Amino acid sequence: MLGIVAFVLVIGVLLILAGIVLLVNLLGAGDYVMRTVTSKYLGSLPPGFAASKRGFRIYATLVLAVGLVCLGLALIERALPVAAGLLVLGAVIFGIASVVAITGEVDTARRPKN
Repeated sequence: MLGIVAFVLVIGVLLILAGIVLLVNLLGAGDYVMRTVTSKYLGSLPPGFAASKRGFRIYATLVLAVGLVCLGLALIERALPVAAGLLVLGAVIFGIASVVAITGEVDTARRPKN
């Protein structure tokens, strides 16, 4: 059981770090990901909301939120109040950011193509 908890802990910490690095654009990491991933065509789909600065920040926030949930899950047996707080915080952030991302994607899809 310890192996699974440690794995979820590591995944949570890595996702939190990735989310923070992308949000603050540490060493240009966010710009690099936008330039090489989110602004490219994905099959037949054109770049969407994630190709904008605002959209990219929202998706980076989603990564951070998933990391908080994973960290909360990993800490349930050791620090229940902290774990509960992380789970709630991560879920609330994820919910709000998901609504913003979906709205942004719909607006981007409805925008006239040039």
